[in-house]
Amino acid sequence: MSNCPHANSRKVESNIHTDFGDEMSYDDYLKLEQILSAQQPLSSEHDEMLFIIIHQSSELWLKLAGHELDSAISCIQENNFGPAFKVIARVKQIFIQLTQSWNILSTLTPSDYLKFRDDLGKSSGFQSQGYRKLEFMLGNKNKDMLKIHKISSKSYLELEQLLNKPSLYDEVIKAMTKAGFSIDDSVINRDFTLPYQSNKSVVAAWLKVYQQPEKYFELYELAEKLVDIEDSFQQWRFKHMYTVQRIIGHKQGTGGSSGVSFLKKALDVSFFPELFEVRTYL
Repeated sequence: MSNCPHANSRKVESNIHTDFGDEMSYDDYLKLEQILSAQQPLSSEHDEMLFIIIHQSSELWLKLAGHELDSAISCIQENNFGPAFKVIARVKQIFIQLTQSWNILSTLTPSDYLKFRDDLGKSSGFQSQGYRKLEFMLGNKNKDMLKIHKISSKSYLELEQLLNKPSLYDEVIKAMTKAGFSIDDSVINRDFTLPYQSNKSVVAAWLKVYQQPEKYFELYELAEKLVDIEDSFQQWRFKHMYTVQRIIGHKQGTGGSSGVSFLKKALDVSFFPELFEVRTYL
């Protein structure tokens, strides 16, 4: 036994700052007072705090994913593939983190959720501007979705701009034309407000890339990074659907959707269809 009465403690070192009267603190930098006071349950139920924090933290991760994808698009436009690989890899990890969050939410039992579900009114994750932003940036465009965001002029304007811009995949295909691949003009000059559709000329281009990875290494690596994104995004979608099914079964969603049935349809949507189709021909 130690003779020191405080052996199981750690002494505050003399150089550690403790006076922040005139200095910026950790709380100041992260605006923690605002963030940690933003959890305002509408019921007295214990588990509503879990529900709120899971969704608020998810929105922060979605914001970061959008920030990284915006950087990836800029890098690809400039043929600067190295930094693009880095941020796309980060987006994959963000989706993995988001997928894990559903495991925490799934500890919410159906009985406990129903105690406060009515307090949510018609609010729903389907109304998430951060999620819609990612879908548009990845190429799943649907102008009808803008109606949901009319309540916020700032969100509506940002999403409207993204709807009209080329997606990440559109920029990748443009990069392929710069590398000498022949892509149909209908793909390069398409209406970017519409969801992307598979094209044979793009399949043929990716086939050459995969058949000669040494020659087209940057495009080859970029293709695999894109597959990583879709893989992790789809796992997140699936875990979302399964968690909803686990908690509310096939009840209608709070936002008016058919719930689980509606979420299952999203699993059939591919952001980069040719990257999966080309595997059949290798």
